[in-house]
Amino acid sequence: MTSRDFFWATGRVYMGLPARLLTRGRAYGREHVPREGGMVLAMNHLHWIDVPLLGSFSPRNLDYVAKVEAINVRGFGEFITWFGTIAVRRGESDREAVRQMRGAAREGRALGVFVEGTRQRSGHPGKAQPGAAMVAIQEEVPVVPTAIYGTQSWRIGNFAPCSVAFGRPLDFDGLPKNGRGYREATAEIERRIHELFDWLADLHARGRPKDATPP
Repeated sequence: MTSRDFFWATGRVYMGLPARLLTRGRAYGREHVPREGGMVLAMNHLHWIDVPLLGSFSPRNLDYVAKVEAINVRGFGEFITWFGTIAVRRGESDREAVRQMRGAAREGRALGVFVEGTRQRSGHPGKAQPGAAMVAIQEEVPVVPTAIYGTQSWRIGNFAPCSVAFGRPLDFDGLPKNGRGYREATAEIERRIHELFDWLADLHARGRPKDATPP
């Protein structure tokens, strides 16, 4: 077991279990996540609790991609790098971050990308950025579109139920490895995340049946 695997194994207990309990978390479509090989888990971001909640439900340990400001926080930054977190500078070209992201996928690891690049205050998924698509196309790995729902209403004192839906993997092998390919793939990733988010909204309205399967 690597040190990264050790931190993930223990983190699933002391962070993941409390996150599930406090959100009454429920996951759908975990069978859609490939159990081995490089991949990108592409998801929306509504609240800080998305990170431990999604991490606890993911069948794979994730190399999360986080803004460099988080990595630079003394103590906290060191803590999250123990889990394999990759720092990225938002709003500018960051070749080192891209190199690390592609390297993780190439080495058979699972990359966790909040595709909007920042938390969405609107309560709904936002516009996807091209990072997830670029890594998937360049390294020829699948993207698993993933939606998180309910955390937009969750807060201390209002423990709203929250759910995660893992969609079917997307394969972009037929797209060119250039800007046009990245744009087309990003649009499809965004469309699928929105579709899964709406599916979860309907599921919550129906009382969150346990046996549902994401589209």
